[in-house]
Amino acid sequence: MKRTLPQCEFMSSSSRKKKTILFLAANPKNSTQLRLDQEVKEIDAGLQRSQKRDKFQLEKMSAITPRDLQRAMLDYKPQIVHFSGHGVGEEGLVLEDITGQATFVRGEALAKLFRFFAEKCKIECVVLNACYSEVQANAIAQHVPFVIGMNQAIGDGAAREFAVGFYDALGAGESIEFAYENGCISISLHGIPEDLTPVIKRQSEAIVEPEPELSPQPVIVGESRKLEPVKVATPAASISRPMLDLDEPEGQVPLESALYVDRPPIEARCYEAIVKPGALIRIKAPRQMGKSSLMLRILNHAIEQNYQTSSLNFQLVDRESLSSLDLFLQWFCNSITWELNLDDRLADYWKGTFSPKNKCTNYFQRYLLPELQRPVVLCLDEVDQVFEYPTIATDFFGMLRAWHEDAKIKPIWKNLRLVIVHSKEVYIPLNINQSPFNVGVPIELPQLTQPQVMDLVQRHGLNWSEATIEQLMAMVGGHPYLVRAALYQIARDEVTLEQLLELSPTEGGLYGEHLRRHLLNLEGDEKLMAAMKQVIAVEQSVSINTSEAFKLTSMGLVLFQGSKVVPSCNLYRQYFRERLGVGA
Repeated sequence: MKRTLPQCEFMSSSSRKKKTILFLAANPKNSTQLRLDQEVKEIDAGLQRSQKRDKFQLEKMSAITPRDLQRAMLDYKPQIVHFSGHGVGEEGLVLEDITGQATFVRGEALAKLFRFFAEKCKIECVVLNACYSEVQANAIAQHVPFVIGMNQAIGDGAAREFAVGFYDALGAGESIEFAYENGCISISLHGIPEDLTPVIKRQSEAIVEPEPELSPQPVIVGESRKLEPVKVATPAASISRPMLDLDEPEGQVPLESALYVDRPPIEARCYEAIVKPGALIRIKAPRQMGKSSLMLRILNHAIEQNYQTSSLNFQLVDRESLSSLDLFLQWFCNSITWELNLDDRLADYWKGTFSPKNKCTNYFQRYLLPELQRPVVLCLDEVDQVFEYPTIATDFFGMLRAWHEDAKIKPIWKNLRLVIVHSKEVYIPLNINQSPFNVGVPIELPQLTQPQVMDLVQRHGLNWSEATIEQLMAMVGGHPYLVRAALYQIARDEVTLEQLLELSPTEGGLYGEHLRRHLLNLEGDEKLMAAMKQVIAVEQSVSINTSEAFKLTSMGLVLFQGSKVVPSCNLYRQYFRERLGVGA
């Protein structure tokens, strides 16, 4: 198994005062299941037998949410923090939300957390025992003496051996650097070729990001917000506006958040559809348009109906499982079984000369569905990942279509309700009668309307006129993420609207990372690049090749106007004109 989500943090050193090791684990329902219980069990056993066992106190918490993480730091004030689970590089570490699903925490947020607690708790070391966690290690190392992360994917066994070797050395009274080396050696001694994956970061070598220059603090004058310089003598004398408790504009909008904006009649249509026997809902929209947030609300509505629910993110499937249809469907069945909290009986059904599709279907029809005896909502997120493997995709999606059709004639299949979520157009060659993408209830998420943006502005505590809202929308349109990212920074007084609009279409602006991702995708496809140049070269809508038009729409870069397309917002027009050297 590969660790493909959250991260882990460790720390320890010998001193006369007992040190607290805080072991935090997260293994969301919709992620590959890891043996984290075995990891902490072996760490505990090693510390109990160590010479310096009286120097350490091990505290353990599992199914960690972002709130749990913060509260654990407050409650335990640890000197050694260990967070174990999955990691996905730049996207961050994966914790759990209130429903047990995956939620991402980026390196910047973790760096802020440890900057705040580093001195208070005397934190010595953080170990991020998760795939690709070197990114977060670099950020945290600005504030903590030692941080250990992983420079690539790491197997569950290798991660466990590193942790045991690391803590065995600490328990023996050795230094953190010695313990790090001992952990790497432990991986090697067990015949696992991953001993170069853990990397140690030292605060003394970290590149410290400069603190931002002080800017004028805002004072609210009457009903408007006017930026005026405020002289600050001491914290007690400062004049400030109360800071709103706003969600970060990343990932799923939590169920309890006040920042989710309904887009009627979409939500009502989904809630109505999901309670129908054999339902199939198809949600398609570009990245960061709110697909996962809508999916979360469909799941919650199903839970309110006393349905069983299961959510599976296909970004979590490893390459080995995608090497054949048989392995892929075994991964699929195992993941759903775990999600449904049922016993794994795959071996009982995965035998004989039947095809993998038949085995998978039998497993659902003869075990999973009868065992639950009530409706089951199965959400399949990011199924785009399977499009890259046409042979698997053809059989897998054909099987889902067959299940949907079986619900019309077989009572047991009426209990299965499918929600399929994807971003890309479906280009794989599927027989029209074997595709799930031309049946069921299609949902395409549109951009936010001006009244919806107005509503979101007010929820951020801003008192804007229609003209001000039009200024923002003239740059970013009604793209949910682009709008929320702007309002988040403005509401927190980190930037003014004028400053944001001036820098938006540049590498140094708020949307720099978002724009660079799109640029890299275009640079990897000459036809797409040429088509995008056509679109931004003129002010009016333009006709381009149909295939490129649908691909650019899937990326969220263009919108259809009839059979022609235009940039989906001026942000893209301005940025790509400058970067691609295209004049008006």
